Formats: sequence, C-alpha cells, structure tokens
Amino acid sequence: MTMNNLDKPNSISIKSESSIQPDTSTQPDEVGGSEAIDTKPSPARRSLIKRGLAALPGLALGQTILLSPDDSFAASSDKLYGQRKTQRRPNGKGRLKNDYSKAQRVRSVCLNCSTVCGIEAYVINGKVVKVGGNPDDPNNGLTLCAKGQSGPTIEGYPERLLYPLKRVGARGSGQWQRVSWDEAYTEIAKRIRTAIDVGKPEEVAIHIGRSRIGTEMNRFLSAIGSPSLFNHRALCSSNKRASNYVCLGETDWESVDAERCKYFLNFGSNFYEAHQGAIHVARRIIKGRYDNGAKLVTFDVRLSNTAGRSDEWLAPNPGSEGAIALGMAHAIMDAGQYDRDFLEKWCNVGPEQLHRWLKDRGYTPEWAAQLSGLQAADIRRLALEFAAQRPRCAAFTNRGSGAHYNGFNNDRAVIMLNAITGSIGAEGGYCYGTEPGVAMGRLLPDVGLRPPPVKAKSAIENPPEWPLANRWQRMKVGQIVYEYMKQGRGKCQVYRSYTLAAPTTWPEGRSLAVDVLKNEKLIEFHVCSDIVYSETAHYADLIIPDASYFERWGFDNRNNLELRDYVSLRQPVVAPPGECISFVDSMIAIAQRVGPDVGKYLPFKNHEDWIRQRSKALDPLVGGDGFEHLKSKGVFVDMRKGKSYRMFDRDLSANELKDTRVDPLTHIIYRKTATAETRVGIMMDGKAKHGFPTPSRKFSISSDEVAQAAKEVNWPDVGWPDYIPVPSIQMMKPHHLHLVSFKWNVHTQGRTAQQKYLTEIVHHNPLWINTDTAARYGIRSGDLVEITTWRAPAHGLKMPTEGAVGSAVVPAFVTEGIHPRVIAMSNSLGQQYHGRAATAKRGTADPSASLAFDRQLIEEDADLAEDLWWDPRRGGTGAGYNINAILPIYPTPLVGMQGWYDAICSIRKV
Repeated sequence: MTMNNLDKPNSISIKSESSIQPDTSTQPDEVGGSEAIDTKPSPARRSLIKRGLAALPGLALGQTILLSPDDSFAASSDKLYGQRKTQRRPNGKGRLKNDYSKAQRVRSVCLNCSTVCGIEAYVINGKVVKVGGNPDDPNNGLTLCAKGQSGPTIEGYPERLLYPLKRVGARGSGQWQRVSWDEAYTEIAKRIRTAIDVGKPEEVAIHIGRSRIGTEMNRFLSAIGSPSLFNHRALCSSNKRASNYVCLGETDWESVDAERCKYFLNFGSNFYEAHQGAIHVARRIIKGRYDNGAKLVTFDVRLSNTAGRSDEWLAPNPGSEGAIALGMAHAIMDAGQYDRDFLEKWCNVGPEQLHRWLKDRGYTPEWAAQLSGLQAADIRRLALEFAAQRPRCAAFTNRGSGAHYNGFNNDRAVIMLNAITGSIGAEGGYCYGTEPGVAMGRLLPDVGLRPPPVKAKSAIENPPEWPLANRWQRMKVGQIVYEYMKQGRGKCQVYRSYTLAAPTTWPEGRSLAVDVLKNEKLIEFHVCSDIVYSETAHYADLIIPDASYFERWGFDNRNNLELRDYVSLRQPVVAPPGECISFVDSMIAIAQRVGPDVGKYLPFKNHEDWIRQRSKALDPLVGGDGFEHLKSKGVFVDMRKGKSYRMFDRDLSANELKDTRVDPLTHIIYRKTATAETRVGIMMDGKAKHGFPTPSRKFSISSDEVAQAAKEVNWPDVGWPDYIPVPSIQMMKPHHLHLVSFKWNVHTQGRTAQQKYLTEIVHHNPLWINTDTAARYGIRSGDLVEITTWRAPAHGLKMPTEGAVGSAVVPAFVTEGIHPRVIAMSNSLGQQYHGRAATAKRGTADPSASLAFDRQLIEEDADLAEDLWWDPRRGGTGAGYNINAILPIYPTPLVGMQGWYDAICSIRKV
C-alpha cells in the first residue's frame, strides 16, 4: 500500500499506483507531429504548444495546448500579485452596479443540483447578472438557495471550455489540439457506425452525472440499438426509490404534506441542506412546525444542521435505523395505536399478521435499543408520540438510512410506520404523486418516429447480481461500471461522459476509475462533454464544450409538494460562448451523421425544434400556444384534478373500467391487452378503486416480488422489511471506526467547486471526530490525522474482500456533535482541476498564456486574480480533500446502492 507523503497533508494515497499527473515528457515541437495525429491544416501540426486554460479562447484551429493542474490556472510568483491588479471600475472605487430595471427577465430551471427549482434570470447586455425564484413554480416559488444564486458564475468562469479539443500524445498527458465541430462529429459518428456494423451497439455508452435529458439520451441510444446509459442513481438514492416502489408502486420520491403535518420522524435526512427538495422541503417543514406545533425528531450519526434544529436529536449506531423503525412498529402495535381501517383494507398484510410477525421476530424496542445504542424507553416514547398524531404524521428517510448495506430494508421499515398510522396519502401525512417522469410523459408525450425496443444486452448496464436495480426504473449499479470493465464483463468502443466527475465522485475514483479511464483497450474512444476542464475530461480523447443550463433547452419536473402534476421549461437565458453547444444538439447532429437508419429517429433541426413539437400537446390545456406559454411562465401546473391525497382511494371512471374483468378471489380489476393482462384497480366495498400500482393493488408490507428476486441470487430475504446486519460493521474490531461522508448545502458532488461564491463559503472539509474519541488518540482540532480504510465482503460483488483501500492525511475538527464511533468528512471538494476557484490558486493567468487570452469573449475575473483568500500560498486552508478516493465500492444486495456509510477505518495522529 502506498502511504502519504506527510509534508503534503492535502493529499490522498490509494493502493493503485496510477497518477492523475500529466505526462509532460513530450517536447512542444513533437506534440503536433504526424506520428501523434493527422491534423488539418498541415502547417498547424508543428505549432508551438500553448499552456493553460487561459490560452483556450485564443487557441487557433489546429494549435495545441497543455492542460495540467500545476501550471494551467494561476501564477505562483508573489511579484505577479502586485503586477497584475485588475480594476473593477475605471476609477478603482469598487464594482459596477447593475440597474435591474433595465434587465430582461427570462424564466427557466436551475440545475446546480437535482432539485431543479424554477428560476427567473435577469439579463443585461447578454449577461446573467442575477437569478431569483420563479413565482409560478409550485415547489420553490420566489425562494432560491445559495447554489441557485451562484449560477451566473458558471457563465463567466475564465477557465471555461470553449472549443472542441482532441487529444494528442498519451491519454492523460494533458495535451490537446483544437479541432472543428465537423471533425469532432465525423470522428464520433464513424466510431458509432463501426460498433453498429460489427454487431456491438451496446459498446456505445453514455455515462452521466446529472443530465435531466433522459428522454433524449435514451432515444439517441435506442436509435443506435444500445441499452448502455450508465447513471449514478446507485450513488445517490436507489435504495430509497426502490423502497417506495415496493411499498407504493408508483413514486420515486415521497411528497410529505409538511405544512399540515403534526409529527416528523426523520431518519438520516438533512433537509435543511441536502435533501431532495432542499429549500422548499425545509420551508414547508418550518411552516408546519411553527403553524401546527409539529415536532421534529431526527436520527443521525452527525449533528447536521437539520439535527441541530430538531426538537430531539438521537445518534444511533450506524446501520441500525431499520431496527429502530421495527422496534417502533412493535410498540405501536402493542399499544393498539394503529389505523386498523387502513391496515385491513389497504395493506396486503393485516394488523394481526403484522403484529404476530413483529413478535415472532423479536423486534421489540429493547432489541432495537441493543442494536442502536439508544434507550428502549425513548424508542417506545417516540413511537407512541408519533402514533398519537395519526394520520398527520410522517416518517421519512434519506442517505443516513438508505446508504447502508441494509438500506433497502431500513427504508421499507420506516415507510411501514406510515402505513401503520394510516398517514399514507393522508392530509398532513406521507403523501406522493404520480412519478415525475410519468407525469411529464402524460403532459408532453414524445413526438416523431420512435426507435424499436433495444435487443442488445449489457451486463454492465443491467448486472444480474442485483435483480432489483432496474426492476421499476433504470437505476443501474453505477459504481461497478469500471470494475466490470476491468473484469472483462464489457468494454466501450465509444464512451461518452457527461458532467460525470467520476474520479472525484465515484468510490475509489482516483484509483479504479482512473485506471480504467486511462485504459484504451477497455475504453477505446472517450468523448467528454463538460463545461470546465475536469478530472474526467483529463482522461478523454475528445472534449466537446457543453452549454450550461443557462444556455440550453429541456423539460423538467420533480415531485410536486403541492401534490399536482406539472412540467417546467428550461430555455436559453443567454447564448453559449465560443463554440459551446448543448449535449442534445450534438446528439442530433451525430445521429444524422451516423446514417439514415439512426438519424430518422432524431429528425429534428435542433433541441429547440424537438421541445417546440412536444409542447403542442399543451395547446388545448392552455388555450393557445403551449410552447409560448412555457416560455413566458416557465411552468405548467395541471389543475384539472384535485391534490393527490389518497390516490389509492380514487374511484375508477367508466372509461377506465371499459373492457375489464374482476378476479373473484383477489378482487383485482384486469384489462386485457394485445400481449397480456394489466392490473388497473381493485374492488373495495363494492366500488372500483384505483388502489396502489403494486401486484396486490394494496400497500405492500411484504413483497413476493422481492422474495423471488432474492431467491434468484441466493440472498436470504423473504420479502418482509427484516433487519439485516451489515457485514463491514460485523467485522469491526475495537480500534475501528465508521467513516461517513456528507453534503453541505452549497455544493453538489464534484460539479460546483469551480463556482467562486460557493467555494468561498465551503472550501475546507476537515475530519469530524468525537471529543472522547479524539482524546483517546491525543487529537486536537487542527491536528493531522491519517485515515486508512478497509474492505469488507459484499453480496454479488466479485472484488477482494480483504486489505486496505487507501489512506488519507487530513486535519481534524473535534466536536461533541458526532457519534463516538463515527468520523465524517464532507464530499465535493479536493479538486485537482476545474480552475482557480476549485483548486485554490489565486492570481492572474500565467503571462505566457495570457497573451493569447481574448478578454472580449470571457473577461478575467478580479476575484480569482486578487481575492481568492483560501489559497494556501497566501495563508488559506486550500481546496479541501477528496474523501471518496478511499471509500470502497460497496453495493447493497438486490438493489445495488452504494453503501457510503458502511466504510470502516482506522486512524492515527500524524
């Protein structure tokens, strides 16, 4: 195992010897040689190499450039700080003020995180100068968080990618040549055509971090015949989503009716900062607490901002969240404080059977107390307080519960508390609506000739070891993509990454992910679409500059907390700079070059044309031009139905009952289709009801589908939300600790560190360690600590189960606000690329590069040149640490979500 160089405390070492440092051995006069690449025009083949991202705007077609983390961002000489002062106004008296009364207002959708709030941008002279919330958006309205407010910094980031770049020299050497879009498109299309012609369309893949253009991407790949759209759902929320699908049948994310709720049981959700829904979830819960006197109880190993604002914070042992929920269920059933009507009518398990199962398993509060480290009296007390407010109560989860090896059943146990108390779909309870993607497809059906179903298979996209990963939606098992390529389970002839940040976001990203990204036998051709030069882009063969979310089209929505279907429009607020182009526009152009057999499925002029055609479906609903309505309002909310309370109890219409039959035993209503029968409802008390879209048309406490999937892969799950021990926790020795990661409210994984205002707020992520634990090691705040992480066995994963993953040397933050056996670090930081703000390198661009910088295109940023105060060379704390690099790949059984919170480690004071 490679250990850290201790005089570089911001470094992280890993078992692999791969390095992200570029190979600079090639001399400038060799880079453009015919041995490296055949370029056009020929005189450019031997042009002098330019250095640094600041050279990009002035990079001529055919010229080459070197991009590396050491010399591409800012000067290190103290002399340059005094020599290169940038004036903010001609008289040097501060910033120019904007006259917002003269601004054009354009509505769109934020994409600085996955919450996708509606926004209203203020544009002056073609520049975004301010962003606010869209008052017509049903979720956020006028409110907008810091990430949304920071959006305009993307537009004017001086290190932004502006032109297509083709690799010269070795992959990862950082040597690039500017090429035309025609050359880029031709190369990509030729390689895709080859994969189709040799019968390997599945070896054309798109790997995404955050896209919000899933319909477009799936259509592009389906036209090729490839199923290989790899996402990061398993790194984010797949256990939570899978639990809702099993229990409810039709929602990927609940919409707690927080304003009318009386009691919140929060299992590991930090909704004051990082929950799916963020600020609009937080403000509704705050309103419920103040207007209704609702109580908030949070279970979390760390005193998050949410835990700190709760009425009670309890720090259970990691991985015991499901046990606590089961102990609470037992207490509620014992006390008879359950909703008998809901359990008898609307659950596939009745109250007596559920009570007997809890007793037979021994899932008492005392049993839960032993596993969790909490007091049995507290578990029982909180359970009965919760049940006393039924149905205006809600128990919900997030990564603190779901990002465990047993997270799937943890979350099912928590959701079951809502069924026991009858809060499912109730006013003030655990509500849900139509799945956002389904709602969007219903309001805005796709247009044009659709590709036929894909026949090709991919063991990477749909690994059989995790049979529930893609059962209800394509959630994938993204963390094993690189490992499966390494094992020979598949390869990519064409691998197109899109805002991926894999080396910083993936577990073992800087070892395994980088090793595979560098391997030209496993990934023959890597096309990276990104806005800035990232660590993923560094290992590409072709970089195409992406349009930001302020510069492109798209439809979007999330679960509506106002419990109605809606759709919002992302539209260009400003034109993209340089030669940046949206990902969908590039897909359309490439598809049409691959050949008519592919291009006929994307026959649009561009993405705007596609959006405009789909918007026609809204014409009758808005009484005019649907496209213009969306451009003006930014959103359409379907008001034809009431709020989605108790959707399962809705009467079926005569049209819905046409050509149906009722099964006499199950009372399920079926409709026959061309190929099979589908369930459309259930008879309840002599009335035809919608029910839940589960196999039984009832809320599923037990699931035959889960039990059958478990049997297929020899996993001991009988379909109930049982407690399952975590192998890594079971193998812990007395000196071991849990290492968990968390998110701040101002960062989104590895994609926001280049935004100066966000990184100014959070650019340092020391290691949280409990006061008593720190005392045993003699650690004080600011001391350096070496963390070493260890592997553990995981069902279905064919990787080494022993040995160290890697080590990191980081500074400590000693606090009482964390569980004694847990240490924690935030993610999103520790970038080695992404420009000056992300890497904490203050100063103007290197003089040798700044001569080619075109200030008319994107001007220099005085903040980065003069005021980047966290530069360690100027006494700052630096750019932080990438903890994901030493977190092991650890997929959970059946669903495959990454067990982020199950890493075990040892520490020592340096």
